[in-house]
Amino acid sequence: MSRIDRKTFRKLVREAVASLPPELLARVHNVDIVIESRPTARDRKLAGIGPNDLLLGLYHGIPLTHRGENYNLVVPDKISIYQEHIEAICQTEDEIREQIRRTVLHELGHYFGIDDDRLQELGMG
Repeated sequence: MSRIDRKTFRKLVREAVASLPPELLARVHNVDIVIESRPTARDRKLAGIGPNDLLLGLYHGIPLTHRGENYNLVVPDKISIYQEHIEAICQTEDEIREQIRRTVLHELGHYFGIDDDRLQELGMG
C-alpha cells in the first residue's frame, strides 16, 4: 500500500483528467470531480457494496442516456474519487496515477450511460 498527501493526490486527479482525449472532455458538462478520503455508508449503498468492500470511485448523477427534455437547471453531477481505497490497492505513486486515470474513465463511462458489464467488456472495469 502506498500513501500520498492530499495535494499530490489532487494533482494526479487533475493530470488524469487533462490526459483524456479532448473530444471526450468536450462532451462532459456540469460534472464536478471531487476527492474524498473514503465512501460514506450512503455511497456504499448506492454502489451496492458491503462495508468491507473497496470502492475506488462513484458517479452521482443522471447519465446522459437517461436525461429527458426537462433536464435543466440542475446541480452538477459528481464523480467521487476515494483516495484511501485507491491507495490500498497500489504499491507506488505510478500505480496510484494509473488507477486514478482508470477510475476517472470508469466513472465518466457511467456519466455517458455505460453500465459496469459493458465497461468491463471495454477493459475499463
